[in-house]
Amino acid sequence: MAPRFFVDLPLEAGATPMLPAGAARHVQVLRLQPGAAVTLFNGAGGEWAAEVLRIGRSEVQVRLGAHDPVERELPLAVTLALGMPANERMDTLVEKATELGVAAIEPLVCERSVLRLAGERAERKRAHWQGVAVAAAEQCGRTRLPRIGTIRSFAEMLDDALGACARPSARFVLSLRPDAPPWSHCLAAVSFESLRFISGPEGGLSPLEEQRAIEAGALPVSLGRRTLRADTAPLAALAALALRFG
Repeated sequence: MAPRFFVDLPLEAGATPMLPAGAARHVQVLRLQPGAAVTLFNGAGGEWAAEVLRIGRSEVQVRLGAHDPVERELPLAVTLALGMPANERMDTLVEKATELGVAAIEPLVCERSVLRLAGERAERKRAHWQGVAVAAAEQCGRTRLPRIGTIRSFAEMLDDALGACARPSARFVLSLRPDAPPWSHCLAAVSFESLRFISGPEGGLSPLEEQRAIEAGALPVSLGRRTLRADTAPLAALAALALRFG
């Protein structure tokens, strides 16, 4: 299988662009030679067969071949709005959620959050996580990139994201309430164009945060009798969707 690279460039058959620095570096690390086949995508859908034409000290030129309009996305747009887990757990969550087909990840600072980021540090982290999503998309075959949103507070997310929705949408909050219906039961009835999960950080959402999400239209759902980590719960919910819808 030809190596796949994301390139933030307009692409068309027959063009001979120079690869951006990141993709060019990967070509050199892999020790590819002129004539080697690669696959390129720019996040707009589909992918292009390409051939390496020239490799310089820091430049790689390719020739684009035919465009394959292949789509490997879920049939519904899934957003994870979640309290950011600390340490390296967020990196893993972004990587695995990308593999499972998430459309967007919205990192949140909640009442019980351990990781609290703001300003320039927050933007650096967001850009880093977007890079993690790019690498995961290259590996798993996706031709569209999930969007990593700006880090914001739980209250800001509720005000902006749950106030109105242009498409038919389902909203769920992952809950430890004993009376919350199982996600497996709700999954069987999903028939929406988009879907949003709200999930807490270490320690979960506070009772007030969960109640505010419910009042904003989110349905509490349970993932079972075991308490899952902040980086496991949203992936478990997403994996169930991916298994049902491909």
